[in-house]
Amino acid sequence: MRQLFGGQYPDLVMFDLDGTLVDSVPDLACAIDKMLLALGLPEAGVDKVIGWVGKGAAALVRRALLDASHAAMVDESLFEQAYALFLRFYGEATADQSQLYPGALECLEGLVEQDIKLGLVTNKPIDFTHSMLTGFGLERFFSVVLGGDSLAKKKPDPLPLLDAMRRCDVAAENSLMVGDSINDVSAARAAGCPVVCVPYGYNHGEAISLAKPDLIVDRLDLLL
Repeated sequence: MRQLFGGQYPDLVMFDLDGTLVDSVPDLACAIDKMLLALGLPEAGVDKVIGWVGKGAAALVRRALLDASHAAMVDESLFEQAYALFLRFYGEATADQSQLYPGALECLEGLVEQDIKLGLVTNKPIDFTHSMLTGFGLERFFSVVLGGDSLAKKKPDPLPLLDAMRRCDVAAENSLMVGDSINDVSAARAAGCPVVCVPYGYNHGEAISLAKPDLIVDRLDLLL
């Protein structure tokens, strides 16, 4: 990480959540399957859901409905019913089966010890974001937490990153984005800051190297 900033640490490190800090697919898949079953549709399962994560809850629900119904478009009344069901089921369990990735906690602790400001920038709805952070005891690390519905736009738009920088009073050249998908890379490029990615996350089935981040690390604690 320091090689991206002339041998120094950045002043701000912004993290994605799902697929970067937390393997959240087990709980997401459980909520999606409960939603589908409640609608009389076949379950999707973890293997499918892992390829749908990253664009926010609404996009996840739409993708599950398209897959289950084999339709070209989703009926809006069905979507509204499905989305309400998903929010209910996922709200009941955001951190039951999910797990922190190896090295994630050590990374956060090490960065805080260096007096680096930390931000959380995710496309997950903010209520679920706070619930998950609380479930894993991570809320204490972050100076700013932004969900997919916190602002008018979400990643890959740069707005959430720029807003996090503004709130932390840190310039783009002294900020770093850490994520797992093309959304994180695109947002960082548009915001004007470097981006580091992990290879184990949710990038719609594609290798993150194809997105050309500035650096790829196998574990987050290798950033230290």
